[in-house]
Amino acid sequence: MLSEVLLVSAPGKVILHGEHAVVHGKVALAVALNLRTFLRLQPHSNGKVDLSLPNIGIKWAWDVARLQLLDTSFLEQGDATTPTPELVEKLKEVAGLPDDCAVTESLAVLAFLYLYLSICGKQRALPSLDIVVWSELPHGAGLGSSAAYSVCLAAALLTVCEEIPNPLKDGDRVNRWTKEDLELINKWAFQGERVIHGNPSGVDNAVSTWGGALRYQQGKISSLKRPPALQILLTNTKVPRNTRTLVAGVRNRLLKFPEIVAPLLTSIDAISLECERVLGEMGEAPAPEQYLVLEELIDMNQHHLNALGVGHTSLDQLCQVTRARGLHSKLTGAGGGGCGITLLKPGLEQPEVEATKQALTSCGFDCWETSIGAPGVSIHSATSLDSRVQQALDGL
Repeated sequence: MLSEVLLVSAPGKVILHGEHAVVHGKVALAVALNLRTFLRLQPHSNGKVDLSLPNIGIKWAWDVARLQLLDTSFLEQGDATTPTPELVEKLKEVAGLPDDCAVTESLAVLAFLYLYLSICGKQRALPSLDIVVWSELPHGAGLGSSAAYSVCLAAALLTVCEEIPNPLKDGDRVNRWTKEDLELINKWAFQGERVIHGNPSGVDNAVSTWGGALRYQQGKISSLKRPPALQILLTNTKVPRNTRTLVAGVRNRLLKFPEIVAPLLTSIDAISLECERVLGEMGEAPAPEQYLVLEELIDMNQHHLNALGVGHTSLDQLCQVTRARGLHSKLTGAGGGGCGITLLKPGLEQPEVEATKQALTSCGFDCWETSIGAPGVSIHSATSLDSRVQQALDGL
């Protein structure tokens, strides 16, 4: 058992191209979003395990001795047991959650307990830990916040229990685990996601673990080699949407107009493949004409998504505001509101970016200037913090 403080971070995700088409067997491109979730793990000896999630107002503590006495054989400690509905019900009993506990709070607590008891269960005694998790990602916006949470928990618990080594060397500010260790982190994070979502695709936790950009098609996930980091504006329209309803709407439109909608899905697939090709060519020295291609692909995909019926007046407004400033935007995720992304080309003056952000904020939207293609789960030095992590810590 390690005794030092661990600081871990993991990125969110956006779908660059392929939303909705991916449900019908087409390619989707998912990219790591450099809005991150941070976790601080501090071992102590007070006989408690504490979990604090300040973003959603959660603070829970359990007596380690009581957890140790409980029958948790249903977890098969040390192995990633599939979290069935029956297992989740047993976890609720272990957690001691009240009947009126909010769904978000309940699922976050259950995912933590599942990972803590499963990963740390192989130890001679369950460790006393103080864990704080906070995030730059808005919750429930389709940006992979729950996956980043699960990835941070899996990475920190595996490291503190010495199931994987701490990759930080003397003098490092930040470092990442080996491919083999990342595969183990991803495996456990996927199980945490299953506690929260039931039957997730595995894309969100894979993007948060590996970072960069991933291609997803019919259950197969592969990383893109050396994708460029692209600057974007991420805009949350704050219009709530129901993913299941939107997916069903596209399916119904496909059944009603097969000769119209099937070619749209094929065209979206071609957009994803062309984007994958361009990103592969951009590497470390992108050319201006490659950005022009990316902008055209964004425009075409947005029109296709509108034709599929998953647009929204708020997303139209987002596109109009940015188009007036020569920028190109599309929805990301389910549509029907939610979030959109706007590509920022190199050389764009900062006052222009700020003016665009202000115009979008004036529409009632939330807006962040960030990047995609970010590094995956990382561990940070607790004694030599970069300004971003220090700022996050200071906000606690």
